[in-house]
Amino acid sequence: MKNERTTAADRWESDMGGVAAGTRRKPRILIVTPEITYLPDGMGNMANSLRAKAGGLADVSASLVSALYRQGADVHVALPNYRRMFNVDVGKFIGNELRMYMTNLSNHRIHLAEDRIFYYRDSVYSNYSDDALRFAMAFQREVINNIIPAVNPDLIHCNDWMTGLIPAFARRMAIPCLFTVHNIHTQKISLADIEDRGIDAAEVFNELYYEYQPVNYEESRSNNKVNLLASGIFAAHFINTVSPTFLREIVDGWHNFIPDNIRNEIRAKYSAGCAVGILNAPDEGDKPESDANLEVGYSAADHRNGKLRNKIAFQSKTGLTINDRAPLFFWPNRLDPVQKGCQLLTDILYRIISDYASSGLQVAIVANGEYQKYFRQIVEFHNLYERVTVCDFDDALSHLGFAASDFTLVPSLFEPCGLPQMTCQLYGSLPIVHDTGGLHDTVEHLNLGAHTGNGFVFENYDSNGLYWAIGEAMKFYHLPDDEKEREIARIMEQGARRFTHDVTAAGYINIYEKMLHRKLVSRS
Repeated sequence: MKNERTTAADRWESDMGGVAAGTRRKPRILIVTPEITYLPDGMGNMANSLRAKAGGLADVSASLVSALYRQGADVHVALPNYRRMFNVDVGKFIGNELRMYMTNLSNHRIHLAEDRIFYYRDSVYSNYSDDALRFAMAFQREVINNIIPAVNPDLIHCNDWMTGLIPAFARRMAIPCLFTVHNIHTQKISLADIEDRGIDAAEVFNELYYEYQPVNYEESRSNNKVNLLASGIFAAHFINTVSPTFLREIVDGWHNFIPDNIRNEIRAKYSAGCAVGILNAPDEGDKPESDANLEVGYSAADHRNGKLRNKIAFQSKTGLTINDRAPLFFWPNRLDPVQKGCQLLTDILYRIISDYASSGLQVAIVANGEYQKYFRQIVEFHNLYERVTVCDFDDALSHLGFAASDFTLVPSLFEPCGLPQMTCQLYGSLPIVHDTGGLHDTVEHLNLGAHTGNGFVFENYDSNGLYWAIGEAMKFYHLPDDEKEREIARIMEQGARRFTHDVTAAGYINIYEKMLHRKLVSRS
């Protein structure tokens, strides 16, 4: 309950009594996530077929589980049982096969939450308005009632509002809990509805966050809804966002879309020393050397010829003028004017095409969203078809776009983390970004004299700021080829070392070790 609480640090110390001195040599970690990209071999017979991805959370979960497993930690993962997505047709099993299937699940480190709401879906989240909440409640019910007792973990790591009730139960059981805030989305639900879904909310009444200050359980049960994201932050022993700067922006009062209750709970954790930011990382398959979506693979050592060949292939596929000397600017993000800044580009699109006509500047948009129609209208009105292409999102074409382009546009108003500005560097496409959140943490303005920086950063969030940054990029583009190649190779090599899942996992392992007051894995 929100009132009558001690500080997060005090609550943490009171709950830790005896945990740090546990009897297991290796602490057991349970990672609770609604999505994952892959699992390492050895975690169970099903590991190679478990893939359910809706966004970056799947990649972060996969990298963390794999890094922990590689380093010898006793790591377990709780997932919904997406039978259709996992290509498991239980309906065709007969007696012994079904028993063997269930036995294989229970004897390994993969723990699948069972409910028919998971079984027959083709994607992690559906378009039905009430599906996300029904999904989240079924998942949490199984984790709380069945998976946590079976695993008996020393630490639980939860992710986003879909797991927001679990930290309260972890606190009641004196199990340290980390809660990762990937997005500022939430849902609200009454205690009565929580209990109707099979979760005994009365047990943790005082550990949840409500719409208004509750008087008692009976008064609040039906009308005073629980905020799931705020509850997860409030009850967890430690939290993290997915970039350090976005965390600071929240604490410092930036971004008016963040609800006051969420901001205040994050501030409380931050003030208590129980909140950090850890950057996500691109997919491990995002490597130009081995990317099957490219016309030709390449590395930092031979990127010039490789990128030119991919540029020609991309221009041919999208209807742009085939010209390997034309500077190509790539837009990979969804066309969302609230966050992603696509309206800044529409404001200056004709201007940059006109001002850099002698250079043959081209713009490629491979993205969906409401602003796509405005880009198409500009292209049609000014007859820019050979200089600007607007395509629906396609993963293979997007990969080719990173390889073909010279620059990647990411002018977001705010960014909890962002991946395109990191991914593009691996492919030798330099990012153009607004100075905010995860963009600030991953892109530094290029300094040719000092051979530092990896992109072009503008501070004022308006179309003139973006126009200025594009101008800086064009100055770089017109440098002698040898000078450009050295800088691009440096940026590619540094990005490949910096933006990795192992680096991300090391940040989480560090938090785990602080929470457990002991080493989790041995360092090689």
